[in-house]
Parts: sequence; structure tokens; C-alpha cells
Amino acid sequence: MISNVLKTPLLFFGFIIMIIGIVLSVTYGYANTNLHTTWEAFFHFNNSNEHLIILEHRLPRALIATFVGASLAIAGALLQTMTRNPLASPGILGINAGAGLFVVLAMSILQITNLLSFTFISFLGAAVSALCILAISSIGHGGMTPLNLTLAGTALGAMFYSITQGILVINEAQLDEVLFWLAGSVQGRDLHMLWIVLPFLLVGWLVTAFMVKQLNLLSLGEDVAKGLGLNIIRTKFIIVLIVVLLAGGSVAIAGPIGFIGLIIPHIARKMIGTEHQWFIPLSAILGAILLLFADIGARYIIMPQEVPVGVMTAFIGTPIFVFIARKGFKKG
Repeated sequence: MISNVLKTPLLFFGFIIMIIGIVLSVTYGYANTNLHTTWEAFFHFNNSNEHLIILEHRLPRALIATFVGASLAIAGALLQTMTRNPLASPGILGINAGAGLFVVLAMSILQITNLLSFTFISFLGAAVSALCILAISSIGHGGMTPLNLTLAGTALGAMFYSITQGILVINEAQLDEVLFWLAGSVQGRDLHMLWIVLPFLLVGWLVTAFMVKQLNLLSLGEDVAKGLGLNIIRTKFIIVLIVVLLAGGSVAIAGPIGFIGLIIPHIARKMIGTEHQWFIPLSAILGAILLLFADIGARYIIMPQEVPVGVMTAFIGTPIFVFIARKGFKKG
């Protein structure tokens, strides 16, 4: 962990890397373009295929990757603070799977195709998943311990995933479309999709910023936080609401992308500490960086085809998850 003097430069350096990631994401891919082509597309647009690809395809996916990566990282950071569990994340606790199940139900059974409807259905799925997980983990032995929460989330997530697969088997006509979405991808999205979801993500970001003091108290432990006057129930309720907004919005636009909410907060905490006025912004920046560069890599592995970015984040995140899990259990 670095000293307080270096925390601001670290955030600034991370922000610059994120901007570089956005530029690279907009510039490079299957179509043969370069930085000069990108500059021309923004400032001297000539309606060429290259300029159209940059502005209508690559720019939206770069911005979506930035906002989704940051949102998932913030959601994971909030869950880890609330549960004091380094394994907590929207993916591991089944929230992404629940949101994904509700969207698949809407697509495959109700024949809903409207994006705005997907957004609210995704939020509903995330909310139902979160409430179920909190309820089940609370009635277990010892209450909502990190172990109970992890077990409840893993079990419910597996159940949601199994139901999703069963629905897809029954509705083979939409199998290809839904499977690609379920793998997690920012390919083929346009800016209109981002504008629909963005207000919900920004509300989640803004409320998180106003909760920094409460989060710092909660990170000290519930007994200490209560002694310092924190309303634990209200704070947890607000955290769950923020996670539903961030995870539900992210799933609605990019599918259930895993591991970002797990590994990024862990890395950010090691780098900058647990003070949330530093920890949350760094998590957001690192989450955006990871998804941006994972998406860039996904374009080149089997070019001219693309790997869903959710596969890339899983490939990166799995060994880190194993390391975190082993370390956590050794401490336990």
C-alpha cells in the first residue's frame, strides 16, 4: 500500500491509462485503421467505412466497456465492504446470474425485445437475487457471516444458471443470440443503449460518493460502526440498492460479465488501502481499464472472429480468484 502523498498521482496515472485504453479500443480492431484515421474520423468525418466503424461501432463499445467495468468494480467493492468478505462480488454472489435469468426469461418466453424493458427486467432480476441471497444467508447458523453469504450466493447463482440453461434448451430458436449475450460482450452495442442505462449507473456512482464516511465506518466492523452511531440496517439497504443499480444496469447492456467485481477491489485495496475516498475511485478506474483491454484482446485471439469479453475476463480472473480464495481460507 502506498503513502497518502502518492495516492492522488496514482489515481491520475490510472486515469491516463484508462484514456489510453479508450483510444486504443476506438483505433484498433479487424478493420485496418490507425491513430490518424481516428483523428480524422472525429474532426474531419468523410462518411468512409473506416470513419463509420470508428464512430458507430468502436466508440460505443469503448464507452460501454468503460462504464460497465467501473460499475462492476464499484459494486464488488461495496459488497466486499458490507460483508467483510474478499470473495464477495455480483458474479460470485449470484446477482449477475439472477439478472441474466430474468432477461433470458423476457427474451425467450415473453418475446420481449425492447432494450428499455430489458433494463428494468435486469434491475428486477438483480434485486430479487440480492434479496434472496441476503434472506437465506441471514437465517443460517450465525447469521449473515461471510461464509453463509458466499454459500447462499453460490448456490442460488448455480440454480439461476441451471434454470437459464433449461430455458435455452427449450427455446432453441433464440439459442445463438442469447448464448452470446450470456457470455458477456460489448460488441454490437450502440450509444443509444448506453444512454438508456447510463442514468442508473451514474445514480449508483453518485450515491456511493456521498456514502464514503459510512463505508469507512462499516469497514471497521459492525460493532464499532454501531458504537460510532452508524445505522447498520439503513446503510446495508442503500448498499444493496446501489449494487442492484450498478449490476443490473451492467447486465442489461453487456450481459453477465464476471470477475471484475471480485478481483479489481482486491487489487485496489492492496494498492491504496481501505479508505473509501481513495479505494472506490481506484476500483472504478481499474475496472474500466481491465474491461477495455480485455475487449481489445478479445478482438485479436481468433481474428476475424471475436471472443466474448466475458470469456477474456474469466481467463484473467480465474487464477486471481483461486489465489484470493486460498489466501482467504488460510486466514480463516
